[in-house]
Amino acid sequence: MGDQRFDKPKPRTRENSVARRPYEWKPEGGKHETRQDGRRLVPGGAGRPGQNRGSEGERRPFGAPKDGPGFVRRPGGKPAAGAPKNMDARKLALSALCDVTIADAYGNIALDKRLREADLSPEDKRLATNIFYTALENRMYIDYLLAQFIEHMPEEQVVRELLHIAAAQILFMDRVPDYAAVDEAVNQIKAFNRAQYAPMVNGALRNLIRARDAGELKTPDRATNPVRYLSIMHSLPETMVARLVDTYGEATAEEIVSFKPSEHWETVRPNLNELDDAAFEKLMDGRGWHFMPGTVPHSWHVIGAGDLPSDPDYRRGLFSIQSESSMLAAMAVGARPGMNIIDACAAPGGKTALMAEQMQGSGRVYAFELHEHRVELIKKTALRLRLYNIRPVATDATVLRPENEDAMDAVLLDAPCTGLGVMTSKPDLKYRLKDEKIESIVETQRKLLDTCCRYVKPGGTLVYSTCTLLKDENGDQIASFLERHPEFEPIADDSWLPDRLKPYFRNGTIQLLAHRDKGMEGFFIARLRRAR
Repeated sequence: MGDQRFDKPKPRTRENSVARRPYEWKPEGGKHETRQDGRRLVPGGAGRPGQNRGSEGERRPFGAPKDGPGFVRRPGGKPAAGAPKNMDARKLALSALCDVTIADAYGNIALDKRLREADLSPEDKRLATNIFYTALENRMYIDYLLAQFIEHMPEEQVVRELLHIAAAQILFMDRVPDYAAVDEAVNQIKAFNRAQYAPMVNGALRNLIRARDAGELKTPDRATNPVRYLSIMHSLPETMVARLVDTYGEATAEEIVSFKPSEHWETVRPNLNELDDAAFEKLMDGRGWHFMPGTVPHSWHVIGAGDLPSDPDYRRGLFSIQSESSMLAAMAVGARPGMNIIDACAAPGGKTALMAEQMQGSGRVYAFELHEHRVELIKKTALRLRLYNIRPVATDATVLRPENEDAMDAVLLDAPCTGLGVMTSKPDLKYRLKDEKIESIVETQRKLLDTCCRYVKPGGTLVYSTCTLLKDENGDQIASFLERHPEFEPIADDSWLPDRLKPYFRNGTIQLLAHRDKGMEGFFIARLRRAR
């Protein structure tokens, strides 16, 4: 997975790699005891809860697997088989974690797939979700602690993940008894025919418990190396922490990397062509949903609404699931009836749809997307919402389409990025980041800007957005663009922003921060006008 830290890791090669496919559990004996979700904080403040589940954002991060969203293939190209029906919560969490660390699947997609396939009670599904995300969010911190009790970490990845799952329960989940976490880990080792590791696993976990209870768990020295301290304690690669410190300062960087929302909700909005806000509130109230308005107009935070994509009114196109930050990026365009707009890098189509609704079915929104299977996502979104002014186009947005040059009232470029702004909901993203990948991302963003700006007609609007926090991809990227393209200028008007966010709007741009802007994801939005 990139930047995980293990003692003496063995590089992954074709020869030594564990099979790159989701793990499947064989039936085994043993009694499963249902537990409720819970947290345990390490004495002395060394631990931190990894509680955010987050709603799924729109932007597929740069460098995503090419097989499509969440589709992990076996060698030979056949789809992976599902999990056995007798899988319990801990086994499910382990299988999903192995999907991420061995098969390179995305965390939210891997977990959702396992949950759909498993025959578990809602309580066990919540427990599995809790264990999975706790282990994933705190990966580097758990590695650091385990290294204090294991001289040489086993080379077999599944053994490492078993240790991670057990350590996550021991360190962070106070309603999971220690003995249950240890015993289950030993049983799972044996079920995987790795009985030779059972004494090591048992001993390491029991020593971890004793050190925790005695307040003897060691942490990095903050005074001598604050970047390493923040990296380990909050499980973010040092190079990323250093970049955040450089951009925001140490204090704000720590707030960013340590932030975890106190509660989880889904953000929804009505189809503006079907319901006004009052009618949508009546619909939610009739369902018995717990909801409250968001900061962005037409947004609501909903708790306990169940599987929203399966909701009949969602399928009928009465509402969409979309984060407030994503909505705000679309609203920055200022779509009006009759306009012609390009939404570059548009899949899965949430921003496209919002702009099309604002245009009341008139004009055109051309939704550019590179891959055909992602174009299909846009088509499905448009069909569900009955938005017939959307025109999906399979095209490489870095390549100029002369027929659209100087012809658009507005262009929205929601560019591929590192995704650091959504790492609370997609924690596996942070382990994929390396300096060389960031350099490649920045270059791709530059090409996209230089191409897409040519579609904007004089007096038109160019909106650039990302779901990241790094100045290389945001403020510096826009400053460089304006130097290359003096025909564009920042738009000073802030009337499109909610009042609460206006103090953070500077020189045509705003950087949203999840820890500061309640309910928002980390997004950057720049509004530019073509002056000539």
